[in-house]
Parts: sequence; structure tokens; C-alpha cells
Amino acid sequence: MLPTANPTPPFVITRASHVVLAVTDLARSRDFYRDVVGLVVTEETGDTVYLRGLEESAHHSLVLERADAAAALRIGLRVRTDADIAAAERWCADRGLVHERVHRAHQGPTLRFRDAVGTHLELTSSMDLVPRKMQCFDEFTSGAPQRLDHFQVVSHDVQTATGFWSELGMRLAEFTAKDGTDELWGSWMEVKGNTHDLVFTNGRGPRLHHFAYTVPDASSLLHAADVAGALGFGEEIDRGPGRHGISNALFLYLRDPDQHRVELFTTHYQFIDLEDEPIRWDLSNARRAQLWGMPASRRWFFEASEFPGEPVREPLLQASPQTLEDYLGVH
Repeated sequence: MLPTANPTPPFVITRASHVVLAVTDLARSRDFYRDVVGLVVTEETGDTVYLRGLEESAHHSLVLERADAAAALRIGLRVRTDADIAAAERWCADRGLVHERVHRAHQGPTLRFRDAVGTHLELTSSMDLVPRKMQCFDEFTSGAPQRLDHFQVVSHDVQTATGFWSELGMRLAEFTAKDGTDELWGSWMEVKGNTHDLVFTNGRGPRLHHFAYTVPDASSLLHAADVAGALGFGEEIDRGPGRHGISNALFLYLRDPDQHRVELFTTHYQFIDLEDEPIRWDLSNARRAQLWGMPASRRWFFEASEFPGEPVREPLLQASPQTLEDYLGVH
């Protein structure tokens, strides 16, 4: 059976909040996210850069930290209050999950932990506030990303991951299952009323596949692609433009100088009403991946950012997706 969301979770998650990446060339990565993607630089220190989307009032949604090796350090979720942090800490302790309270600059109480499939996360209840730039149209550059929306994590066990987060109140908005069964290959889970805050897809994991920002409209995606080409990052367009079947989003995926993947997208829909049922996609239905557009490349399917020190496990389910190379007959 499909997992169902716990209507009374032990603590209240409100949205995807921020992502922390280890990068090997801090200045080059800053320039990529500022100039190619279009994010706003909030603050720079000697070894850290904080960035945000144009409509965000929180101090950061992307943190770049200088390191010797690239990695996805953590993905961040917001909870409603400080009391939710305390409740999450008790909940992790009761279940024997690795966790710790930490001090993070510009964040309120923050709790780090690993979920049931090894994803590295942190929860925070607040952030320092900064001015929104959503009407500073003279500062809109490249894709003009508005706000962080979701994460996609590659997991060796999508069923366990989905059950874990369902217990914490996340609702399944869409899912991919093997034809004729409820064997989960992918789950799109939400708490804020659109199609996803946290996605798990089948593969070698845990690894961060991508994090995603909304953009104002379809033309912003094309402009971002043009800017990427003009600034020498045309070959780092990893997929798209195109339209997904799942979530109905128009999309463009880019790879940064350390090969972390970021998505720019627009036009997904509301999933708010409690009687709404999740949309099922059979594994054999190719329209789930793209309603139109070319298939994804091998690297889009098989490459992702590892969490430091976390063993990567082979997936419980085996698949051979059709790639762009297969479509073109390139081997």
C-alpha cells in the first residue's frame, strides 16, 4: 500500500528552505550562481558565500562553502517554531537517528540529522531577514530565480524514504510505480501546497540529484539558457528546456563548476485540498519524464552529488532508463 501522510506529525515542517554545498573554487561557484543562474549574493566571508532568490526575505537559500572536494553537505527544511526543533530533537533521539544541535550563522535553532535512507538534512525554525528584491526588476539577470522550491534525492530505497517522510506529515502528490503494482520507483512529496518539496527517485544513493528554483515565466528559462551559452556554460545545460509530465513543470537543468545540479522551472500546480489524490505514473509511461522535449542524458540519470562520509548503496530496484544517447544511437 502507498504510505499516507500523518495528519498529526511530531513536528511541523513548512517548506524546503536551503541547501549547503561544498565547492572547490568559491569565487567561480559564486560567479556561476550569480551570473549564470541569476541568484542574489546576500553575504560573503572568507570561506562562505550566501545567496538567495529575488523574492526571498530569508538571508539565504543556497550556501557555498570552500572545501578540497565537492559534496552536497546538507539540504535544509524549515519548521514552524523553536518548539518544533525541540520536538524534532526528541523524536530523533527516540528513534536512534544520528542528530545534533548546531550553531549556523544567520539561522535560528538548527538541528542536523540523517533520515532513514542516509540523506543529510538540517531543520531550522528561523533566519535573519533581508529585503526582498522581487520588484527590483533592474536587477533581474539570467533566469531571475524567485525562490527555492524543492530537492530531489536519489535513494536506494524509495519505499522506506517515502514512509519515513509520510510519518512526518509530507503528502504524496505524484508517484511512479511499476505497472500494475504500488512498488514505488519515485515519490513527489509536499508540505506547502504545490507538487513537491522533497522528491525521492530510485538509484544509487543517497545522493542529491538537484535543488530547484522557480522562475517568473517560460521566457526566463530560455534567457537563462542563452546566458549560460554566452558565458561559456552552454555544455553545462544538463537537460531541457522541456516540460515534465510529473508536476507539469517547464524546466531547465544546469551543472555548476563542481557538477552540482540546479533546476530552474515554472508552472507547477496546487496540491492543497486533503481529498486530492496523488497522481500515479506507470513506469512504462515515458510521458512522466517529459511531456515534450528530448530524453535526459546518461549523466542526468546516473550522476549526482554525494553526501560526505555517507556510503552510497546500490538500488533495491534495477532499471535501464532510455537516455538521450540511446535515442540518438550514440554509445
